[in-house]
Amino acid sequence: MEAVLLIGVGLGFGLAALAVPSNRWRPWLVPAGATLHLALTLRALADGAAPVPGAWVGLDPCGRLVLGVVSLLFWVCSWYTVGYLAHRRGRLNRVFCACLLGFLGMATLVAFSQHFGLQWVAMEATTLITAPLIYFNRTPRSIEATWKYLLLCSVGIALALLGSFFLAYAALRGGLAPSLVLGDLVAAAPRLSVPWLRGAFTLLLVGYGTKMGLAPMHSWKPDAYGEAPGVVGALFAGGMTSCAFLTIVRAYQVMGAAGLGTDARRQFLALGLLSVAAAAVFLVRQRDLKRMLAYSSVEHMGILVIGLGLGGGATFGALFHMVNNALVKGLLFLAVGNLHRAFATKSLDGVAGAWRRLPLTGWLFAGGMFAVTGSPPFGPFRSLFQILRGGLEQGHTAVVGTLAALLLVVFLGMGAAVLAAVQGPPSPAARATDYRDGFLTGAPLVVFFALVCLLGVWLPQATQHLLESGAETLLGR
Repeated sequence: MEAVLLIGVGLGFGLAALAVPSNRWRPWLVPAGATLHLALTLRALADGAAPVPGAWVGLDPCGRLVLGVVSLLFWVCSWYTVGYLAHRRGRLNRVFCACLLGFLGMATLVAFSQHFGLQWVAMEATTLITAPLIYFNRTPRSIEATWKYLLLCSVGIALALLGSFFLAYAALRGGLAPSLVLGDLVAAAPRLSVPWLRGAFTLLLVGYGTKMGLAPMHSWKPDAYGEAPGVVGALFAGGMTSCAFLTIVRAYQVMGAAGLGTDARRQFLALGLLSVAAAAVFLVRQRDLKRMLAYSSVEHMGILVIGLGLGGGATFGALFHMVNNALVKGLLFLAVGNLHRAFATKSLDGVAGAWRRLPLTGWLFAGGMFAVTGSPPFGPFRSLFQILRGGLEQGHTAVVGTLAALLLVVFLGMGAAVLAAVQGPPSPAARATDYRDGFLTGAPLVVFFALVCLLGVWLPQATQHLLESGAETLLGR
């Protein structure tokens, strides 16, 4: 019943957005639906009931964590959406509002899915339902980014479907009844056909890794994030990536139960280091602020799978970093959205003096840069430190050293770009624009910044319990 209600909130309010005729009042359905969804999510998280054995739908520890992250992220972004669309009254927002709410419904289904087939349907639905969001600005570059997103993610999702078939066939080859229910696969994992299970995991990792934006499957990300509105980038970088990470985590559970966790962790380390290295290269001298955040997302997706690959205490750090990444990406993408409207560009060639032109956004954008690059006392520093410490405890000195060196390159690259954007005098063209920090476009940034600061110094007991439960599940305890 919880799943039906939560999924129904997103889809129901999405249908209502299609029906409401007023372009002015329609955006208010987004925070209304988000508020109800967050309230139901908090009730579902407090319930704590385990999935029913054999059921296709239920909340396991990692699913609870992702559901909470997506619901909170969407709720904060929903208020920004109202303020953003108030500045875009000349453009119809019917499809935009409906697709945002539809994404909330499908992301909720991903969190609840205990069946690899149902999970695949939900992830594919997020691809299709979010494509119109990228094209909202109706420019040639945005239509190009939309098609690239659809084509590359569809290839990835097709590989994930093939991986799901391999999972079922691994059970059949092991003399078992074919099943794609997570609980059944974990219980029967020691009897699954090892070659087919290994093939299934690789396909699932590459397929869903494309949706995460792991290198080298990340090429859609800079274009899609660069052309989509800032609020869409926030939901992609913090919400959709968390859902894709969850699907990989569930495949990893099966590998671990089959005694093949070491094989999976090797693949995680390889793709993770490649992703962080690729992001570091492209972040040096990056001139486009949204593309800079896209490559930062590639970096942090790499960090997530590195955390899983290191194992031990780094597993807790990886799940914690997923939460921090969602919050700090929400802050940064919304801040860049404000800068884009104030300066009429997202290129450093035209953005300077943000501290003077948009004081609130400028200062929070600079603070978000320090947070996303792992500086203390912010939440990402705490989770990154947990990952690095866990890696050292597991004896992965070379991996930890390489990751630390790459993180330094990222810090220098992003720091140079952000400081160039906030310092100096704004141009006469920027002063001429009428955009200013407003309550609905400024308060969500303050909320995200406060949460990122809070998690750097204090971890609420309920959140810690969710993280510990998820880590214990992945470590097979």
